[in-house]
Amino acid sequence: MSSIAINSSIDLSLPDWLKKCLKGIPANSGEADDERRHSDTALICRAFEFAYHLHQGQFRKSGEPYIYHPVAVAGLLRDLGGSPAMIAAGFLHDVVEDTDITIEEIEERFGPEVRQLVEGVTKLSKINFTSKTESQAENFRRMFLAMAQDIRVIVVKLADRLHNMRTLQYMSEASRRRSAQETRDIFAPLANRLGIWRIKWELEDLAFKYLEPEAFRQMQQHVSEKRTAREEKLAKATEILQERLQQAGIRCLDISGRPKHLYSIYQKMQRQQKEFHEIYDLAALRIIVQTNEECYRALAVVHDAFRPIPGRFKDYIGLPKPNRYQSLHTGVIGLTGRPLEVQIRTMEMHHVAEYGIAAHWKYKETGGSSSSHLTGADEKFTWLRQLLEWQSDLKDAQEYLDSVKDNLFEDDVYVFTPKGDVVPLSPGSTSVDFAYRIHTEVGNHCAGARVNGRMVPLSTRLQNGDIVDIITQKNSHPSLDWLNFVRTSAAKYRIKQWYKRSRREENVARGRELLEKELGKTGFDSLLKSEAMQSVAEKCNYHSVEDLLAGLGYGEITLNLVLNRWREVVKAQQPVTIAPPFLPKESTATTKTPVRSTDSPIVGVEGLVYYLAGCCNPLPGEPIIGVVTRGRGISIHRQGCHNLENVEYERLVPVGWNPAVENSSRPQTYAVNIQIEALDRVGVLKDILSRLSDQGINVRHAQVKTATGQPALMDLGIDIRDRTQLEQVFTQIKKMSDILNIRRVGQIDE
Repeated sequence: MSSIAINSSIDLSLPDWLKKCLKGIPANSGEADDERRHSDTALICRAFEFAYHLHQGQFRKSGEPYIYHPVAVAGLLRDLGGSPAMIAAGFLHDVVEDTDITIEEIEERFGPEVRQLVEGVTKLSKINFTSKTESQAENFRRMFLAMAQDIRVIVVKLADRLHNMRTLQYMSEASRRRSAQETRDIFAPLANRLGIWRIKWELEDLAFKYLEPEAFRQMQQHVSEKRTAREEKLAKATEILQERLQQAGIRCLDISGRPKHLYSIYQKMQRQQKEFHEIYDLAALRIIVQTNEECYRALAVVHDAFRPIPGRFKDYIGLPKPNRYQSLHTGVIGLTGRPLEVQIRTMEMHHVAEYGIAAHWKYKETGGSSSSHLTGADEKFTWLRQLLEWQSDLKDAQEYLDSVKDNLFEDDVYVFTPKGDVVPLSPGSTSVDFAYRIHTEVGNHCAGARVNGRMVPLSTRLQNGDIVDIITQKNSHPSLDWLNFVRTSAAKYRIKQWYKRSRREENVARGRELLEKELGKTGFDSLLKSEAMQSVAEKCNYHSVEDLLAGLGYGEITLNLVLNRWREVVKAQQPVTIAPPFLPKESTATTKTPVRSTDSPIVGVEGLVYYLAGCCNPLPGEPIIGVVTRGRGISIHRQGCHNLENVEYERLVPVGWNPAVENSSRPQTYAVNIQIEALDRVGVLKDILSRLSDQGINVRHAQVKTATGQPALMDLGIDIRDRTQLEQVFTQIKKMSDILNIRRVGQIDE
């Protein structure tokens, strides 16, 4: 195999496994050096060479050549037992994003399997997990879809994230905190769900270091101070157990102390409200034997050598965790009277505990990548399949995020069927959740439940070890009340689906009623038939407005989400930009009757209900702004109106006057209230009305207030075409010698 020409000006400290590859020696040189192994080694070397030359001249924040990062990621994947394609993807995971190379070129050079992995990681790299609910939900959907297409994609991403966290000290403070928070909230729980404890614990400790640096330093100091004494105690306990196991004829492959990780100790302190000196089990003894039977025999030896602590035994061999973790856990009183945790497992269980999903790579059995896709037999991916089954049907972002937390971030409780089958459920689940977990029809026809032989309410929370027997009846069906107490997203989804199918007309009517209360009855039928409302339905992933109403009626989508989409559609139709910034506040003034906007004088409300606000009576020629109201459509205000001072920005709609309507042969008039202050003399009102009549101005109403020794105050309501005509009226009236002041009445600074 030809050597790779590396730029001699850069001193690359490559790991030994990669050096062997570059020399043409298989990474696992102790095994048979067959043709396939040479081919795998060639793929890894070509990927490294390609990445090296593409990243040449690029440097990380630390000042190191950028190639160090992909080399580190590839090394982590190799340690996890990744295939040559995964290791190659580790080298190449940044080239599409950071260079001019296309994903098609990756496939041409390295094949479809590497292309799929690189493309998946590239898409995940563009995900930004913001705190905004809808954005975060969409990012989760994209990530789980990528995982479903090839579960190895997320493992490559985890390796990428781990090395970035290891070098996070070179980033800015804001970047460090953002990355650490994402790691704690998303990537560490993902590593836990996939069972990759080796990555999970390090990610948690690194996130802890940057999110709570003072607490992290204190934990380091506390653990360091007690390390010597702790190691001596563990050594003595190890010696005792080795001797006892040997006497019992149990072959112990390994027995060693395992210090607990800093973040796990800190979590325990927070959870139990204890100080560090009150936490005794800072380390655990791990015993590795050959068979499952020897695990239980070893447990008896441990309990004979040390006094067991009641309630501290957990059998994860008989009841594995959802991520396939298996082990026996027990708590005993150690030599000094302090609690000691002991874990007992086989070597295979230990490998799964450390490497999780990586210990089950199907490609090792089949030699292909297709097995990385989810199949019905992949029980370890049940949680992911459940998310994918209904993720496209869950329209509400918060509901989807709740389903993610159910399946990703929480441990399960285990209950039994009457036949003894184990059923994992989310904490707080009820008999209804259990019924739907068994089968959809069992849930739909659930009429009652027995737990441990006793009839209980369907809302009863299930506990570990409960035996649950569901009573079904043909005429029974789901109740909407169930939604108030079911815990799992699967149960909530299937209850809603039943109502969706069986009571569509009722749901449409209920959805219509909910929406009508918000948008108002006037013109509501026309609004439902408008293109704007059809756009709202499509934005909410429904084919028609009727489907949208049905979804709203049975709770598949929330009213707030529909209203948010409607506001987006309204704003998208506006060609007019908002003039100078102002501080809005919701109007409480008397409003006028809403009108439909066919040939509307207002641009930007086509197909929608609107009205001119009575608080400021806007006129053509004046800058205006629309406000989405509750129940009456869009209120049109003059910009600067005092009633807009605290209106949320999301409710504002850019609007403007329609020049075509303004310049028509029969221009529309608008009501304006004015107030005139004049010397109190006989005939002054008559003279003012005469001036208005000369200009063709219609007077709607007039009211005069007088007081002895005070000027007369006259409130007039007049019809005006536009701002220009109003200014002309003011000019003519001001010319009268008796006029002291004239102003427009409206909550705005003139």
